[in-house]
Formats: sequence, C-alpha cells, structure tokens
Amino acid sequence: MTKQVVVVDTALVAPSEETPRQPLWLSNLDLAVPRTHTPLVYYYPAPGTGSFAPDRLRAALGAALVPFYPLAGRLGVGPDGRLQIECNSKGALFVVANADLTGADVFDDYEPSSEIRNTFVPLGESGEANNSPISMFQVTFLKCGGVVLGTAIHHAAMDGVGAFQFMQTWSGVARGLDVAEACGPQPFHDRTLLHARRPPCPTSDHFVYSPAFLSGRPRPYVTRIYSVSPKLLADVKSRCAPGVSTYCAVTAHLWRCVCVARGLAPGADTRLGLPANVRHRLRPPLPRTFFGNAVVRDHVTAPVSTVLGAPLGSVAETIKKAVDRVDDAFARSVLDYLELQNAGGKQLSGQAQAQAPREQLVPATDLWAVSWLGMAMYDADFGSGAPRFVAPAQMFGIGTAYMTPRGPDRDDGIAVLISLEPEYLSCFEKVFFYNE
Repeated sequence: MTKQVVVVDTALVAPSEETPRQPLWLSNLDLAVPRTHTPLVYYYPAPGTGSFAPDRLRAALGAALVPFYPLAGRLGVGPDGRLQIECNSKGALFVVANADLTGADVFDDYEPSSEIRNTFVPLGESGEANNSPISMFQVTFLKCGGVVLGTAIHHAAMDGVGAFQFMQTWSGVARGLDVAEACGPQPFHDRTLLHARRPPCPTSDHFVYSPAFLSGRPRPYVTRIYSVSPKLLADVKSRCAPGVSTYCAVTAHLWRCVCVARGLAPGADTRLGLPANVRHRLRPPLPRTFFGNAVVRDHVTAPVSTVLGAPLGSVAETIKKAVDRVDDAFARSVLDYLELQNAGGKQLSGQAQAQAPREQLVPATDLWAVSWLGMAMYDADFGSGAPRFVAPAQMFGIGTAYMTPRGPDRDDGIAVLISLEPEYLSCFEKVFFYNE
C-alpha cells in the first residue's frame, strides 16, 4: 500500500458550548495504561452523498464534545506532579484527506500495521504532558467511494467502553439526533470513585503491574486477523463446561495454540494476562456511564505441560476462576498497590514512560488476551449504516490477542487479532483451525 494520501484540511474542533474548565483527576488505573493514543479504523464501503460531509462531521463532533469535554482537553501535570487532564476546550484534531486507494486495496487482506496507522490515523506525541490533542480523527475519502474514519484517543482518557460510547454519540448527532438523545445517560467523569485507600493496604503482590511482567525484548512480529466461524466456536465451547464464556473458551484455545506454535518446553512456565472490566464488580458498582479506565488486570501462571496436557475445559475453568476473582476487594488492592508502586500516583517527568511503556513487551512464553466482545464497536452509524469493518490500526505488543465481534453483515462468529513472531504463524494457524 504505497499510494499517496493527500490531506485536504486540518482543524481543531472545540465543544460547541461552554464546558467545565477544572483539571480532571486521573485514577491509578488511568495512569497504568500504555501512554499513547489508541488507533482504530472504521470502514464504510459506500456511504453515499452527504453522510461524511466534513462540515457535518465537524459540527456533530463539536456537539458530542460537550458531554465528553475531557476529549477536547490536553494532558497536564498538577502541582503534586501527578498527570491529569486539563479540561481547557482546546479541541479535538479533525483531519480530512483523500486517498488514491480503494477499499479492496486496504481491507481485502487487512493487517494492522504502522503503515495503516500512518495512512489513516493522525499521529500524536507519545509520553506524558504535551500539547497533543487527547482525541484525533481523520476522515479519508477513497477513490472507490468508500470512507475510512480513523480515530486516536489517548488511553489515559478512557478504555474501550468509553471510546465506543463516544462514537455512538458523535455518529448519532451526525444522523440528526439531539445530543442528549444520541448520548443517552450523561458520561460520568468523576474518577475519585477509584481513589486508593488511605493508607494504601494491598492484600497481594500484583505482579502483572510490575515492570518485571513486561520484561520481554523487542522482536519482530506480524499481526493477523482470523475469522472464527460459528462451527469452530461451537466446537471449542462444547469442550468446556456449560456456562463458560466465549472469552474463556477461546482464550484457553489460543493459549494452547501459542504454546504449541512457539515450541515451548513442557517444563517451562507460561503466563496468561487477563483484563477484567470492574464497573459492575465494585461495591457499590460504578455508574453505568463511567467514563475512564475501569479495567483491572490479573494473570494465570501454569507449566506448559499443564496447559497442553489438561482438557481444554479444565484450562478454560482455570481462566474463568481467575476472571471471577477480580472482585471489589481485588480491585481495591490493585489501586492500593499502584499507589505505593508509583509513589502516591505521581507520574513525574521521565518516570511515566518507563512505567507505562508505548509497546507491551510480553515475554516469549506469554500471552495477553483482551476481549472486546459485547462492546458497541459497530454502533457508529453516521447516516448510511453501520461500518463494514472496525479494527485496531496498529497493535503495540507482541504476544497480544484481541477478540472482537464481526461486522453486522457477517455470521455469528467472532474475529481474533493476534500479534505473533512471524516464524510461528504457520504452525499457529494449523493448530488453531484444527477441525476446518
């Protein structure tokens, strides 16, 4: 994909009404995520005239930024040295571009990569406080009549739930809905509900948040997207106990496949990183529209011989137990652990990038499994229907897998994105699609 993309217009879009101007405190979960923008692409094959008219999108963006006003701000550092969001209405970046490309050129064999990111998603500065917009968007018109919408929202501002909530609002306003109707219940911005206890009293050593957990070395990797058919999905789940989630069943299968593909020694240990949304797990639960990072990480360690020798259902049950133990007490312990680890949560200049790296360097024995199943990825109808395809523009970590729903015109299967060493891909595909 070497054809040129020409930027036609660049603008900063501020909220269309006055919004709160006080700094927004960031929780320890906000400070623990990779310190970078999360790049996604939304592909609309033939949206028709007017749906993506730049003036219409800009106006809708300004309206959507009123309830989601932190996305119009900038990262800053408070008097105590802690990273925060300066809610200053400086605006979101909005770029319009034309590409001498067709949808088939990009999406027939789509692979997230730095080239996709650089072509369709605005680039921001990495690191901590800087003048880069927290949210950046690019609408690119293809020569086939299709449109690619690239989005980049800084991970410190929110997790995937919040990002898709914002996209629902922006697209709803673009369709002509009132912003209150498009947004529904207002986003809840007060993150002090996730404040550490005083004094902090973690009940365990949360190794998954230690710099030692991400102790792998940079190494080449490629990203592939695999469709998991209803047949394969049903077969994998049939080997697990009733009630085991799709996430736990597919993650067990992925973990085994990665161990086989990498040729790991039976006596070696392998770790599986597991994130869990704690909005409903806290007591009391967070507001349903909590806008921020509310994902807590855990992990499972097991000998390779156990992962490969035990029945798939047993491995899935081990994963389920690990996910289920992330309750209010566990989440509060994580918040306290991070408070102590980061010297009171202060992310001083020069420290934060080491503590929240841009690339997740998962060791060569391990796997990180993330679920976007059940998220409103495809609820971004700007007036011509849902996107045909939504995916990360680039993955930032080897040994990382995402499970996502498929597009609205697909079957009931799911998609798996995985970043893996290229020399292991052939073997991985054979064992992953064992019965197809």
